Amino acid sequence: MTGTERKKPAELRSARWFAPDDLRAFGHRSRAMQMGYAPEEWAGRPVIAILNTWSDAQPCHMHFKSRVDDVKRGVLQAGGFPMELPALSLSESFLKPTTMLYRNLLAMDAEELLRGHPVDGVVLMGGCDKTTPALLLGAISMGLPAIYLPAGPMLRGNWKGKVLGSGSDAWKYWDERRAGKISDDDWVDVEAGIARSYGTCMTMGTAATMMAMAETLGMTLPGASSIPAADANHIRMSAESGRRIVEMVWEDLTPKKILTRDAFLNAITVAMAVGCSTNAIIHLIAMARRAGQDVGLDDFERASRKVPVIANIRPSGDKYLMEDFFYAGGLPGLMEQIRGHLHLDTMTVTGKTLGENVAGAEIYNDDVIRTPANAIYKEGALAVLKGNLAPDGCVIKPSACAPKFLKHTGPALVFDDYPSMKEAIDRDDLDVTEDTVLILRNAGPQGGPGMPEWGMLPIPKKLVKQGVRDMVRLSDSRMSGTSYGACILHVSPESYIGGPLALVKTGDMISLDVDKRTIDMNVSDEELARRRAAWKKPEPRYERGYGWMFTRHIMQANEGCDFDFLETSFGAPVAEPSIY
Repeated sequence: MTGTERKKPAELRSARWFAPDDLRAFGHRSRAMQMGYAPEEWAGRPVIAILNTWSDAQPCHMHFKSRVDDVKRGVLQAGGFPMELPALSLSESFLKPTTMLYRNLLAMDAEELLRGHPVDGVVLMGGCDKTTPALLLGAISMGLPAIYLPAGPMLRGNWKGKVLGSGSDAWKYWDERRAGKISDDDWVDVEAGIARSYGTCMTMGTAATMMAMAETLGMTLPGASSIPAADANHIRMSAESGRRIVEMVWEDLTPKKILTRDAFLNAITVAMAVGCSTNAIIHLIAMARRAGQDVGLDDFERASRKVPVIANIRPSGDKYLMEDFFYAGGLPGLMEQIRGHLHLDTMTVTGKTLGENVAGAEIYNDDVIRTPANAIYKEGALAVLKGNLAPDGCVIKPSACAPKFLKHTGPALVFDDYPSMKEAIDRDDLDVTEDTVLILRNAGPQGGPGMPEWGMLPIPKKLVKQGVRDMVRLSDSRMSGTSYGACILHVSPESYIGGPLALVKTGDMISLDVDKRTIDMNVSDEELARRRAAWKKPEPRYERGYGWMFTRHIMQANEGCDFDFLETSFGAPVAEPSIY
């Protein structure tokens, strides 16, 4: 817990830069004065870093250009000294080949920005998919008091009176267009109506999921994760985050005191209840391992058996979006509904426990936030499958797929790369039926590279015209949290490094049983051994640069896709920088 002792001004980390009577500190003070600051503005005050992931290529964070001023206002009100530090932005919309390739780069950016500058605490400004886990990964490793400020979801979309949801309706209407049911003019109107304010995807995609995970872990103010980005509550929350981080510095309330194993188990529980993105598994495992906590796929599997999906939000739900969720009571309301599944004594950035934060939270629309007895899916949002096709596990989102595919056997149709799949998928003569299992390989952490969101493989055009809207699709890639369907993802180990997925051939029968949590190819061990002997390792993806480093140090999906050298267990903590 935080205790009652408070830091003294001389104990502030920033005092190492500003307080000594020597030539180096003279340089620090004179350069601060060069920027127009007087000594009274920093002397004896906590210096608060504000890691801002705003950029002109980041539509989810457009409002951060002004929100940072609200954070600064809060810091100043509480007697701190704000210092904005721009960080890598990672726009899910524009960055290629995939933001997942750069999640760990932002984590390194965040950690080293904090380590190398004269700061005592940090406000982390993120929201778009990979920015939340990346910023938290860096802050965990650095260990300074930190509070997360979520960007918040955008407003609900609209087209001809129909409510549109990010991603989910893009896939839906794209299939309708492929089937010839939507005109070019209508398609442009859908483009204009589906994203009509700043903020993240307003379905329960990866952005909304990970912001909810940050709140459940105790790293945001209560209720912060679901405030719509355009709501005035978001401005007030930003200023309050600035005020609170100053107090956290004096209290020395660090991530280590918050991010216990029980905190991560809470996050997994809430992930199941909200109908989370499959990406939550990778990010939570990575964050837990950075925090020195033993969390893995088995923890997700245990939670999935006992925690129902009670947030009726697309894509698991069929009607509502994040704006509705916030006004229905938000995450505090949902957590109060499942408090019997939570460890309520975990600490949070408020200095109070999770139980204290959510006590008495109300629900204002019980169709948006259901009771467990009226759940939209009786088990958790995710299921972990294992078998000879995925000995280290893979994941499916049964709450968002057609029930008839939860137990299925069908012939494989294998593609070795995305371009060949994309070229074939619209052919009228493609040998495929609704029972076929579409397989994409060489799309994992190394094979992608960066494990792109290719896992929601498009339904073959000939089937779309027949009215087919779901079928089993399997890959070692990821999919957007806004996606849906019978998609089996994160197959580990990946095919690019010789995992069993590399040995599948078109025509092999693939069997899955979600209730039994199994996934297998019906091929004999002897035949697999022959195929293994004939398998050849693919050519390297990179011969220099960041990609070269990435492919040599990235871990598999079941391990969180962190760099091996960044994990807590890799070596001793990094010392404070020398100042001479």
